Amino acid sequence: MMMVTMVVEEIINKSNMKFKILAITLLIGIASFAQSKKWTLQECVTYALENNISVKQAQNSLLDDDQNLIAAKGNYLPSVSANMSHRLTVGNAELFTGQFVDRTSNSSNFGINVNQTVFNGFRNSYLFKQAQLGKEGNEIELNLTKDLISLNVANFYLNVLFNKENLETAKSQFEFSQKQLNQVQELVNAGVQPKANIYDAEATLANDEQSITIADNNYRLSLLSLSQALQLPFDGFDVEIIEIDDPAAEIMYSDIKPVLNYALENRNEIKGAELSIEAAELNTKLSKSSYLPTVTAGYGFGTNAFFTNLSSSEAPFLEQLNDQKSHSFSVNVSIPIFSRFQNKTNVAKSKIVEERNKLSLDQAKLDLESTIQRAFTDAQAALKSYQAAKKSLTAQELAFQNSQERYNIGAMNAFDLEQTRIRLINAEASLINAKYDFIFKTKILDFYIGKPITID
Repeated sequence: MMMVTMVVEEIINKSNMKFKILAITLLIGIASFAQSKKWTLQECVTYALENNISVKQAQNSLLDDDQNLIAAKGNYLPSVSANMSHRLTVGNAELFTGQFVDRTSNSSNFGINVNQTVFNGFRNSYLFKQAQLGKEGNEIELNLTKDLISLNVANFYLNVLFNKENLETAKSQFEFSQKQLNQVQELVNAGVQPKANIYDAEATLANDEQSITIADNNYRLSLLSLSQALQLPFDGFDVEIIEIDDPAAEIMYSDIKPVLNYALENRNEIKGAELSIEAAELNTKLSKSSYLPTVTAGYGFGTNAFFTNLSSSEAPFLEQLNDQKSHSFSVNVSIPIFSRFQNKTNVAKSKIVEERNKLSLDQAKLDLESTIQRAFTDAQAALKSYQAAKKSLTAQELAFQNSQERYNIGAMNAFDLEQTRIRLINAEASLINAKYDFIFKTKILDFYIGKPITID
């Protein structure tokens, strides 16, 4: 092993420049590989969930909740404190009436105290449960944030695929117009069509080239939006293009009830509202505990030592500490009698919050049901729109084929043919738009029924 290391070092020393060039080449290769990476939807969602600032902030709140739980557990434990003091007194002291002497004295005191709450109206239990509910609430907020981020990333990703398909359609139209121009040139050369038709075909080709530019710009903008959502550099960013087959009506939910039932039982919005009610009820119990007495027990240990220059008969320091040690035990009971209406108003306010949170739960259920109903209705409309767009495209394709045949035999002019072609292009664009609109709206329903967000 040592021999191999020596040989490697010798090669590096002799070929230092070559080694640097090789290293630079490798780095460039690695950078090129990183830039050529194509992100899948799952990778985009995973990366967003791991790096989104809102997610990190929510996770940071959970760390704070962990500390609150530790503090709440600590309330069950006794408090322990130690104290020590030393006092030096220098100056005249009156030993007898009218008789003063110069006195220097030293006094040392040491002690330790232990205090334990025996009963405080179950406040410690309520505070610990309150800390637990606080963490559960923040976990629900974190899950809700992750859900929304996943849905947004899927929307951005679908938008990229949508614009990519539009770009491919624009390129196909351009290629068709190029072939059409070549065909017109052949017909003009053969004397079948007037030369003016070449100008019309060239204008159509130029328009199609402009459409490619617009479609390519839209595609790049959608990539930019996705990269910004992921907080990734746009340079070199690209996604895995998925060929999405024409969606069938089978992916549409035939009944909204399963979606509603699942959402009302499992959605984080509902869980959060229910948890708020539980927290308010707990806070009411906490407020009521102020009516109950508080019982604490204490133990103290202390000792001291004293020295003065007026006496030479004091016992040694450690001996004094041993001789003068003492123990003390105490029990304290505090019974609330009148708190200037503070306890009463705190309980009343807690009950008001309870009712408010119950109303919030009812509102959350209504909002969720309304959102799902609207999503279901939108998906149904999107399905009908998609089916109509398919029929329209089929009809426009037949119409364009017929117009092309008529144009080739001179029975139709270039203007009418172009109008038919424009209707075909619009039908293709409408179908692409309807397809992705339908897919995304079904994904929203998948989202509310708890299915993972994927593109099959």
